[in-house]
Amino acid sequence: MRLVGRLSDWNEDKGYGFVVPHGGGHRAFVHIKAFQFGSRRPVDGDLISYSTEKDGRGRTNAIEVRFAGQKIEKRKPSKPVPRAAIGIIFLLAAAAVTLLGVLPAVIAAGYALLSCLSYVMYTVDKAAAGKGMRRTPESTLHFVDMLGGWPGALIAQQQSRHKTVKASFQSVFWFTVVANLAAVGWLWHSGVARSLTEALFGN
Repeated sequence: MRLVGRLSDWNEDKGYGFVVPHGGGHRAFVHIKAFQFGSRRPVDGDLISYSTEKDGRGRTNAIEVRFAGQKIEKRKPSKPVPRAAIGIIFLLAAAAVTLLGVLPAVIAAGYALLSCLSYVMYTVDKAAAGKGMRRTPESTLHFVDMLGGWPGALIAQQQSRHKTVKASFQSVFWFTVVANLAAVGWLWHSGVARSLTEALFGN
């Protein structure tokens, strides 16, 4: 049985809100992932139709959500991006080519340290979001990722399911990945990274 109600208390940053059916009844939790594929971003007051189900704690969740009058669209199941695998493989590959003497040690060390920092920042921000505490600015997360923390960010994003739904964040995130790889490529090709390695770790 489908219900109709208006969206309320929508939190754009967290991607969730609530809905109370017309005519009264229990309010249901609404997550952005429950909306029909291809839907626009919801806002407070949107009229939506939905079905409900109980989660493991007995709470009512809205599922199969779509805006009033929206046509049903069939969605082909998409495979999630293997974020953790990409991050781990990249870090292992960086360590391997460093041991082979191909990649300057300063680059591999930078990726390892910044990835640890980024992982902690994402994990702490996820916890803060759930508790309503002070959040880490997205610009700070992007800055650390651009410096080289993006492998750790990918691992944290998948493990904590954080920042993976917000399209605007992901667009900037992947830009920082490309920008970082381009900058590291230049440091490597120009010999600057090799000089830094010799200065920091010796010949």
